Amino acid sequence: MLPTPFLSRASWIWSAASCVALAGALLAGGTRAAATTAEESQADADIARRYQLRREAVLDAAIATLDPADPTKGWYLDVAAALQRGERREAALARFAKLNEPVPNQNMFWTYPMAAVMAAGHAGLDDASRARIRELWKTYWPSRGDTENHWALYYASLYIAAQGLPGAGPEQWFNGKSSVENMAEAKSYLEHWMWVTTSYGQGEYDSPNYIQEYLIPMSLLAGWAEDPAFRQKARMMLDYLIYDYAVENIDGFYGGAHSRVYPRQIVAPGATSTSAIGWLLFGFPGQAADPANTLLAMSGYTPPPILERIARDAAHRPYVERELKRTRWRMRHAGPDSFVIGDKRTIPVYKYSYVDADFVLGSTQGGLLQPIQQQTWSLKWRPADRAKETANTFFSVQPYSSPVEGTMFFSENADVVTDLIARSKTDYDAEDKLPGGSPHEQVFQHKTALIGLYDLPAGNRFPHVTTFFSRDLVHTTEDPSGWIFAQGGPVYIAFRPLAPGAWQPNDWTGLLRSGRGGWIGTGFAEWGSGHRCFVSDALRNGYVVQVAPVRDFKSYADFQAAVRALPLQFSTTAAPEVTFTALDGSVLRARYGAVPSVNGQPVDFAAWPLFESPFAVEKRGSRKLELSYGGERWLLDFTNNLRGEVSGGAAK
Repeated sequence: MLPTPFLSRASWIWSAASCVALAGALLAGGTRAAATTAEESQADADIARRYQLRREAVLDAAIATLDPADPTKGWYLDVAAALQRGERREAALARFAKLNEPVPNQNMFWTYPMAAVMAAGHAGLDDASRARIRELWKTYWPSRGDTENHWALYYASLYIAAQGLPGAGPEQWFNGKSSVENMAEAKSYLEHWMWVTTSYGQGEYDSPNYIQEYLIPMSLLAGWAEDPAFRQKARMMLDYLIYDYAVENIDGFYGGAHSRVYPRQIVAPGATSTSAIGWLLFGFPGQAADPANTLLAMSGYTPPPILERIARDAAHRPYVERELKRTRWRMRHAGPDSFVIGDKRTIPVYKYSYVDADFVLGSTQGGLLQPIQQQTWSLKWRPADRAKETANTFFSVQPYSSPVEGTMFFSENADVVTDLIARSKTDYDAEDKLPGGSPHEQVFQHKTALIGLYDLPAGNRFPHVTTFFSRDLVHTTEDPSGWIFAQGGPVYIAFRPLAPGAWQPNDWTGLLRSGRGGWIGTGFAEWGSGHRCFVSDALRNGYVVQVAPVRDFKSYADFQAAVRALPLQFSTTAAPEVTFTALDGSVLRARYGAVPSVNGQPVDFAAWPLFESPFAVEKRGSRKLELSYGGERWLLDFTNNLRGEVSGGAAK
């Protein structure tokens, strides 16, 4: 069943209410306000101290949303924080009762905050609340959803809830299974998910918003699973997921390619959960309320200091980060590149990111890698203005829409699946949409150069390629050579389309601007206006992108001259192909449908690593992650359930 609109937005209701309280907590002065300044010592003790200050500020803000005189304010996690701290207990219990009237309707987005109240707030609950909890788990049937994040939320919540109702028989549960059976099923799924993720990568990989939906369930288990081995695995997964973000961030922004982004987030990278999460974890600018932060704060989890050192690293930049991920499970149209994990079929996703001190250029190989909301590649830079509406990004998309994609990932019939998708993801079937993948797309990146190629069939629903030029770009110049130059903060951009195009406003259909996009387009005037797109409708198409840090050139004119001088040959008469000599002297060759090459050497996708950067190198299937920074090493060994500093060849 496809997700309905309210499911993935349930937590945002709480977030909006808590932002004001968090701002108040940070502006209140004293030691907790000092948590906003993290450009300090990277010594373990100082990192831990700053994190604890931010953690307490998050809990202060959550509790402050509860009003003893108004039981309509606050959310489940605010209730849990208050009960855990033993503050505003009566207000918390009154709000908890109100939240559960008449019955829940948010499915797995109800299960996790309810489990948090049961676990974190256990000691503060009264008899009436406990009785209502037992009644709801018996009478309300929460859907487990149909995505990877839904199942992680559902099963982690079910595990903690069943643990909190020991001895409850099948007649006391909505699904007719006992607490023991529910815990066993939940643990089995979650351990399988951990195994797949640490062997082949996530299916919903590196999402700047859906990272929230993975930190939340792992925080529940890391904080309150009574089984010490299972609790250890959850803490390891938190380290694992946080590293995956830290190694591709630029000043807290999640760089590179993503599995799931909404229009607001693809245009304004600061309007994502990672901005808030990056503030709590590492002290980056962008503090805001977020459910993941509240769960992390309540759980007692503390990130190992090596993660902040990697996230804030300057000594190793620039570096290349390669990662292996996978597509969501494919039900149909799997294709010749697919392979089976257990009894499910998927496709490898080859991620490549160039992480500079001032920007991140990152990509995947293109194709349909994630339904609906894929971002195949992006450039993000460090902005001078950290407002949520800052549009510090540049990218391209082929706006594909087809029942082939829908039935590839969803169980619905081909004649209805597109309509069902568009009911909750309104922009999916729009010709000017910005998120999305395409089976007619092939992307190849080497360091600061990127090539995109397209071979569109005549019957393609939206036969064009869109390149997004944000309103934050300056000095945009259409050069007689065919290159289009622009500057995004500290990075110069050169874009060479292989076919003619025309400039369009980014919302040329008016779908989001008019409000027909519902919550997807909320606030469009602030984040979505003033941008434009270069739109090319040639069926055989493509582009070359070359970026460079401003610091590498004496002037913008020097950058343009250097790019104009680069050898470039291309053809679109048959399969599109490009041979391009990049700024670093590497000769890149790409032909649609063929394996690309660097200096005559084909890219070896078969040997693509699970992780590869100055901080970690892991092969696919390793089920471990060993981080290194200077002489420090931190091991996550999921086979042997080991987590900690490595000394003498073993984790402490």
